Amino acid sequence: MATTTASPVSLTTVTLEVADLPAARRFHAAFGVDGYVDLRASEARSSGFRGFTLALTVPGPATVDGFLGDAVDAGAEVLKPAARSLWGYGGVVLAPDGTVWKVATSAKKDSGPATREIDEVVLLLGVEDVRASKRFYVDRGLTVAKSFGGKYAEFAPNGSGSVKLALYKRRGLAKDLGVPAEGTGSHRVVLGSASGPFTDPDGFVWEAAG
Repeated sequence: MATTTASPVSLTTVTLEVADLPAARRFHAAFGVDGYVDLRASEARSSGFRGFTLALTVPGPATVDGFLGDAVDAGAEVLKPAARSLWGYGGVVLAPDGTVWKVATSAKKDSGPATREIDEVVLLLGVEDVRASKRFYVDRGLTVAKSFGGKYAEFAPNGSGSVKLALYKRRGLAKDLGVPAEGTGSHRVVLGSASGPFTDPDGFVWEAAG
């Protein structure tokens, strides 16, 4: 009986496709996230919401303000000003290259001065059917770490990647970010894995990581 030797999926790289590569590199260095994502030049057409966000979890409100301030100073547009909520404190910005970034903390108060520390980076994919997309990735070897019905699913790290993968209902994600849910064309993000290439049900492209 034949057996498969295909490697399970693990998120090893996140590559953002940008129109102006030097400018994007300058922004990411100033923002402080250049060690978490790769960049490459692309003229792929895209309009409106690209269907994903990158979220930084940091230690406290002062650090949230620091990262958001650096992003704005480097040319980002504020989509949602930093504010307190039931779950913590955070805000959302749109990078010059079109990527939406969220910076947040679960802490309501600072326990020390602002730092440049990032606790976690999460790539949130906005999907039409969270349950179906979750099954798709589980079938490819990912392990579910958290799941909240058909609204949200988060996968356990499976490999050396520094970015965690999660799924969110597309319209819910857009609402949380403060943007219209509509969008067309390329997502302008490519996920790398030792087991690529493939495309998921929502059109997010995976390729073999180099």
